[in-house]
Amino acid sequence: MTYQITVEKFTDTYRDLEPLYRQHYKEMTERLLANGITYPPYNPRLDEYGRASDGGWLLTFVLRLNKDVCGYANVYVTNDMHNQDLIAQEDTVFVLKEHRNGIGKKLVKFVIEELRGRGVKRLNVSAKTDLRVAKLWTRMGFKEAATQMTYQF
Repeated sequence: MTYQITVEKFTDTYRDLEPLYRQHYKEMTERLLANGITYPPYNPRLDEYGRASDGGWLLTFVLRLNKDVCGYANVYVTNDMHNQDLIAQEDTVFVLKEHRNGIGKKLVKFVIEELRGRGVKRLNVSAKTDLRVAKLWTRMGFKEAATQMTYQF
């Protein structure tokens, strides 16, 4: 099995990745529902994703096995409003369950190296779909910097 990871435009990949986006959203909302947090149905703002991708501040990392998509990461790159450092914020990282065999770690390492090469100073991530991934990120050198909480109206 040979996995490939590439950086592609969101608008060029959405059609292939759309079933994975839906699956990721489903897994995330099911986990959050167990904590009493409800989300509306999947309805992405494709125009905004497209603008961000075209503007260069949204990077889409695509994971494929023999040309079939099996994972992705969407990462926003911007300047820190407080000190102007170039920083990155993970929007989503997802790998299909049948491919969760360590390839997610390789995907994140690829993301880190790509961002490092672009001069990014910090990458912020959050484990929303599967909280166990936070342990993986800790082993990879991520440091706990905040606690994210949700207040639902």
